[in-house]
Amino acid sequence: MEVVNIMEKIVWENMQNVIESKPGACTCDICRADIAAYALNSLKPRYVATTRGETIAKAQVMENQFYLDTIIALTEAVEIVSAKPHHNK
Repeated sequence: MEVVNIMEKIVWENMQNVIESKPGACTCDICRADIAAYALNSLKPRYVATTRGETIAKAQVMENQFYLDTIIALTEAVEIVSAKPHHNK
């Protein structure tokens, strides 16, 4: 059995749409990892231990404030990482 933070999956699933909404945002692996880390550090983790638990928790997340919080955290992360990327262009 594996314990998983479903917020990590939700961040990765929604990242591309948020990045595409910011013209000029870098999409390299380094920046994407930095964006995910920044966003996840500002979000409350949602741990599950089963596939069924993951499905139920994802449904709850998408039905309420957690989805909006994820988009806001990702948007802020894209802004910050884009302003000071940790790689040479």
